[in-house]
Amino acid sequence: MIVRLLLLAGVTLLSACGRTGGRGVTEARSASAYPGMRLVWSEEFAGDSLNEADWNYLLGTGYNNDGSGWGNNELQYYRRENTAVRDGNLVITAREEDYQDRRYTASRITTDDKREITFGRIDARAKLPIGQGIWPAIWMLGADFPANQGWPAAGEIDIMEHLGHRPNTLYGTVHYGTSYGKDYRHKGDSTRLEGTAPFHEAFHTFSIDWRRDTIEWLLDDEPYHRFTATDAREAGQPYPFNAPQYFLINLAVGGNWPGSPDSTTRFPQELLVDYVRVYQSEQ
Repeated sequence: MIVRLLLLAGVTLLSACGRTGGRGVTEARSASAYPGMRLVWSEEFAGDSLNEADWNYLLGTGYNNDGSGWGNNELQYYRRENTAVRDGNLVITAREEDYQDRRYTASRITTDDKREITFGRIDARAKLPIGQGIWPAIWMLGADFPANQGWPAAGEIDIMEHLGHRPNTLYGTVHYGTSYGKDYRHKGDSTRLEGTAPFHEAFHTFSIDWRRDTIEWLLDDEPYHRFTATDAREAGQPYPFNAPQYFLINLAVGGNWPGSPDSTTRFPQELLVDYVRVYQSEQ
């Protein structure tokens, strides 16, 4: 059954687990972090295994030469075994190992067909890996992908992307336009950490404030990027981001954007996610 969390009056609210995780995240804070908003869903990564009532594993390489699959010429094979829940964190590990004609393994999970949301404040607290060719992401895809719309027509929201060879830089982006790159568009921006621990040394909070016709990106509650329906119209494209989306979390190795690992890259590398939380308006 798909659970949809919509920004509507009378929506059924879900409770958080209230775990502190030893890092100052209190139950009171998690339940009422933002004025006029309620916590409607949270994944606290409690227990000792992934909650498969909400999450799926995507396995393999996912790349089809006709463009109908997923993949960016990445080098890893996604395996279930590279996902763990440990000490209150999701842990996705990238390893240098030979498997199914690939040199690297990692993992990718998704809430497709299990949990979708439309609008809200979304927070993901995570500690990121480092190294040339290392590419973690916490992101979303339109719920009608791929059944009714291809990529990127269904819309992709990258809450957080990071390149391991740029340890202080964060990226937030949308992808949209007609399918399979025939009129592909994207718009993004980046921000840099200044005067604080880099992403591989400390947890940081990656967020979007997603409202009708507007998405704003934040790092540790500081806005750094914004995309609107007007931006899409000015690009001559429809705006697909007023419809349900589902979550994906993955750690890629190599690919078109980061390039391949080199002699400086150290394995294993880990992406640690403390929580994913969704807040929606009480109105």
